[in-house]
Order: sequence, then C-alpha cells, then structure tokens
Amino acid sequence: MSAAAFLARWRVRLGYPVAAVVLWLARPSPKSILAGMVVGAIGLWLRALAAGHLRKQEVLASTGPYAYTRNPLYFGSFILTVGAAIASHSWPSALILFAYFTLFYSIVMRREERELYQHHGDAFREYARAVPLFLPRLTPAKLSSATAAPFSFAQYKKNREYRAAIGFLLLLLIFVVIWRLRSL
Repeated sequence: MSAAAFLARWRVRLGYPVAAVVLWLARPSPKSILAGMVVGAIGLWLRALAAGHLRKQEVLASTGPYAYTRNPLYFGSFILTVGAAIASHSWPSALILFAYFTLFYSIVMRREERELYQHHGDAFREYARAVPLFLPRLTPAKLSSATAAPFSFAQYKKNREYRAAIGFLLLLLIFVVIWRLRSL
C-alpha cells in the first residue's frame, strides 16, 4: 500500500489523536464558539448541498456546487476547519487543523481525480478543464456532457452527510465544556 493510499484510507482514524491535541490546546470563549459555529454552518450547508447532488459511482457530478468546484464536499470541510479553528481560539490548534487538512485532503483529492478519470474518461477530462480542483469559480461551468441533477434530500441521507453536522455540533459542545472547565 502506498503512503497516499494509507493516508487516504486512514485519514479519519488518524484524525482522532490530532483532535485530542487540538482540544488540549484549545482556549475557547463564548464569542469564539459562536463565531466558529456561524462559519461552520456555511461549511455544513455547502457539504449538504454537495451531498444532495452526489450519486457516487453512478454519474459524474458536474451540476449544482460541482459546477463551481470539483470538490465542494472538501471545500465545505475546509470551511468547517476554519470554523473549528475560530472556535478553538488557539493559534496552535488552528495551525494543526490546517496542516492536517492540507496534508490529507490534497492527497485524497488527487487520488480521487485519478479514479474519476479512469471511471469517466473524456467526460471527466472536459469537466476538469472547466472546473477548478478546489477553490470555486465565480460562475457555474457550462459543460456539454452535464445533465442537470437537482438536489435530493434522499441522496443527502443516502450519502450520510448528516454525520458531518452531528460531528461539528459535538465539537462545539466539547468546546463549551472546555470553556466552562477552564473558567472555573
């Protein structure tokens, strides 16, 4: 197994010790938690929108948020990371979060690119030329091969995207507990 495959496969499990360090270094306050929650809600919204358009292994997602960035789920995760960093109110925690995100997601995105090219061929090549890998376009790409796929709440549930919301809310709750314990 290559290092990239290992990191892609184990990114969530390896995130637990990283999260423990981030929480240990966190110095949250009510204002930082609230600000982080607002930013994180934007990331959750984007992830939910993307998950409602994503039909894994069925079709190449290129409409909705996928017309702006090839990785709206990961861009939403980046916004969630920013929200968590703000809520932590700790520069060391923020740096660890951004380093983790940059390391793992840059590898995962490139690996998925290869898989999508193998699966979708020229359709993916056209899509990749028109839509940036990560940072969104300002206007949606117009692709000849794109078929409009509306948002589907059933698809959102099928992709189990609600887990991101539960995880972020749990993180905010932990920040509240840390703030209360540190203020005693």
